[in-house]
Amino acid sequence: MARRDARNWHDCSKMIGLLCLVASILIQHGVSGQRVKVEPEVLSYPGQTVNLRCAFTDATGIQLTMITWIYEPKEGERINIAVFHPSFDPSYPADSPVKGRVSFMPSAPNLASPSIQISNVRMTDEGKYICEYATYPSGNEQGITYLVMLAKPQNSASIVSVVAGTQPVVVARCESADGRPAAHITWVTAASGNDTTVSKTGTDDMVTVSSEYRMVPTPADNGKDLSCVVVHRTQVKPESFPLKLAVQYPPQVKIVGYDNNWYVGRTNVLLTCEATGNPTPVTTQWKTMSGEKPDTVVITENVLKVLKVDDAVNTTFVCEVKNRIGIGRDQVTVIVREPSVNPSNAGVVAGAVIGSLLALLLVAALIAVLVTRSRRQQLGYRANGGGDMKTRIFGAGKNGGGASSSSGVGGGNNNGPVYVYDESSSHQGLGEKNNHHQPLTIGGRPEVVASAPTAQDILLSNELDDAERRKFDELEAEERYDHFTGGAPILQLRPPHDQDDMIGDYMDDDMESQRDGSVISRTAVYV
Repeated sequence: MARRDARNWHDCSKMIGLLCLVASILIQHGVSGQRVKVEPEVLSYPGQTVNLRCAFTDATGIQLTMITWIYEPKEGERINIAVFHPSFDPSYPADSPVKGRVSFMPSAPNLASPSIQISNVRMTDEGKYICEYATYPSGNEQGITYLVMLAKPQNSASIVSVVAGTQPVVVARCESADGRPAAHITWVTAASGNDTTVSKTGTDDMVTVSSEYRMVPTPADNGKDLSCVVVHRTQVKPESFPLKLAVQYPPQVKIVGYDNNWYVGRTNVLLTCEATGNPTPVTTQWKTMSGEKPDTVVITENVLKVLKVDDAVNTTFVCEVKNRIGIGRDQVTVIVREPSVNPSNAGVVAGAVIGSLLALLLVAALIAVLVTRSRRQQLGYRANGGGDMKTRIFGAGKNGGGASSSSGVGGGNNNGPVYVYDESSSHQGLGEKNNHHQPLTIGGRPEVVASAPTAQDILLSNELDDAERRKFDELEAEERYDHFTGGAPILQLRPPHDQDDMIGDYMDDDMESQRDGSVISRTAVYV
């Protein structure tokens, strides 16, 4: 058991020793790397002088013996370009690519600060520069500086004028020439296309970058914005070149002005030929399908004016526009219509018709009112006058008072024949009534019963003047019924059956009350 523990302890001791050795090596390497101080990167343009600084910051316990500057190009092997030993003068190897242009600074270098400078630098001088110290007992320690050669490029961009087509073509170019490092080119546009970019290395490793923008050009792309943007390390910000696409295309023509309401007699109507194209159209020509221009048509450049529309304008007008690329045309067919009614005249006519109708309605209403009033006056005269017109006409005395006389003095002879006025009869005259009727008796005497008013009644009541009325009254006085000694027979139309029961039914159905209090028959009259 003790042997096994001793063996494990021995293995752990060996592992710990190995780890300590590795740690010490890493620490020593890190310390040495930090003790040689250099600039990580130096930028320069061709023709300038650059300073490559180097220093050993802490030489405690270390003996510095020699300094060597080494140049390592991007492609190739390392080359010593400068060597300094305190016991000897500075040395610059003959095979150095910077021979004659490199030197220590100051002219009397020291081991603590062995910086160098390179004058009139070239693009080929770009690469890795190593400052290496030979020390004792640490060995060699170094620091690395990258020399980056810059060349500000010449940037440019241009548009390429193309003709509208169906195949992709180059519409713009952008170039960044003789730059170092290579520039980066991008395109910004709303047009649909893509770009291709190539780089070419020239003298002194200068790089030229060229980019082309390709697309299928259409007339709609003409004038669209297109920008080339160049990004380079020597520029504070990207450089932009705004461009506009130049797409050539034949004229696109459109005729405007026809409203489909050209009627005979209309004047001063216009057709305008609008055209766009690249290059700008130079000629405009109006034609007709028939080949003849109407006499009322006047043409001024792209405007066709019709002084007065007639049947000759009923044709197809064609407008042709030309430019260097081709010809564009448009046409419009005119349909001449019949003259339309002037809306203002139609309004006047409609107003006159409506006014006439209203006037007629007003006159008709006035006539109706007058007729109604006249009829009411006629009824009032017969009912409230000195004597009933029907009674007077058919033989009653003026002062008899009709059926309302209670004394019987001056009363008419009511024994005359009775006639019935049948209102429902198509003959509108006197006739025999089919039903049995008896004369109306009031106070033991038969009364005169008048029928509905006739045209004669109205004539006598409205159109006779006072003299004629007096003459009529005198004539009536001579023929009063009471002058007759014997009563005239009364004609009564009765049904042939059941005459005894007729009176009651007849009285109930035929009697009508009057305004003066009398009751008369609707159909029985005295002749």
